[in-house]
Amino acid sequence: QVQLVESGGGLVQAGGSLRLSCAASGRTFSSYALGWFRQAPGKEREVVAAISWSGGGTYYADSVKGRFTISRDNAKNTVYLQMNSLKPEDTAVYYCAADVSMNTVVAGRARGDYWGQGTQVTVSS
Repeated sequence: QVQLVESGGGLVQAGGSLRLSCAASGRTFSSYALGWFRQAPGKEREVVAAISWSGGGTYYADSVKGRFTISRDNAKNTVYLQMNSLKPEDTAVYYCAADVSMNTVVAGRARGDYWGQGTQVTVSS
């Protein structure tokens, strides 16, 4: 069982940076792949980035490549999303999700109780 809590969202100007954190409870955190997703008003939820259980594999959406970095610290049961060069179109609620399969995470098919509640990111122009 994994429970996820996101933090670190806020209001930032275009070109600025934020670091999101997703803290997980549960003794098996290191067994799970983790992903970050976002959903803007009126749009579907989309995957932003994902990381394998070991941290050795990562995935990024084309829209964030070169600007966002996903990482994890299994000792702290936390996954991070460093977001640089933020754009107004990055404005969304950001969620983290977990699954034992990275493919399942990337596809956005993690089970419903393995999602966090989200944190708002707003980028002003």
